[in-house]
Amino acid sequence: MNYIDLHVHSNKSDGSYSPSELVSYAAEKSLVAFALTDHDTIAGLDEAISFAKVSAPDCEVVPGIELSTEYEKRDIHILGLYIDYKNDTFLHYLTDFQNSRELRNEKMCIKLNEYGIDISMEKLRECFPDSVVTRGLYAKYMFETKQIKNMQEAFDRYIGDSGPCFVPREKVTPEQAIKLILTAGGVAVLAHPILYHMSNRKLDAFVSQLKEAGLAGIEAVYTTYAASEEREMKRLAIKYNLFVTGGSDFHGTTKPNTDLGIGYGKLRIPEELLLIIKNRF
Repeated sequence: MNYIDLHVHSNKSDGSYSPSELVSYAAEKSLVAFALTDHDTIAGLDEAISFAKVSAPDCEVVPGIELSTEYEKRDIHILGLYIDYKNDTFLHYLTDFQNSRELRNEKMCIKLNEYGIDISMEKLRECFPDSVVTRGLYAKYMFETKQIKNMQEAFDRYIGDSGPCFVPREKVTPEQAIKLILTAGGVAVLAHPILYHMSNRKLDAFVSQLKEAGLAGIEAVYTTYAASEEREMKRLAIKYNLFVTGGSDFHGTTKPNTDLGIGYGKLRIPEELLLIIKNRF
């Protein structure tokens, strides 16, 4: 059986592998496809796609993105797969998403300073010059500057969704993200819904709401899911006629325990899931 990974990050956002290195690593792992889904940026897609054509023609690079939004003070992520990332309208509105992230980041730095963390956007940009700054990079910076004992501490004490220094994105909704992906001709997917810690009833209502806005898929196979959680996500997919997708959420050294294609070691995402999207999309 052939395997894929539809949720992968490069160093153009908060991963540690370059787009070309990701292609080589995916080929080394015999993946027949992976989606490059960097946070709020398409900066790595040209490199990955061009490199794959020459160096790994048997590994498809699915052009994608992961858009960060806010819903009821939760950070909600929407994946876009098979986007036309050169669409002018898409690129115009993507800038709005990026500006919203920048505003949030500035506010988070201020809050972290109030809690005794020495951090600023200038220092983050100096440390990660070609990357979109995400909370993962905040954690990496704090760890590398020895202000925390491990990267998880950053989320537990400061910047997790319930942390005192977390600032939600302003005026960016999941529906806006879905609309942007549809503008680019892509498939909109709700990323890792279990991580939003909603009750089954609330998540069901949320998925129904997003389906009305154009949601086409749900990430039902994911690194951290228990078997029961995967079954529940697949049940939602059937109920709302959504594509089932799966991904490791690979970040390289930013998430050192999560490997490409296999997550914590047992993740397997069959190529069939991608073929279903291609046949219906």
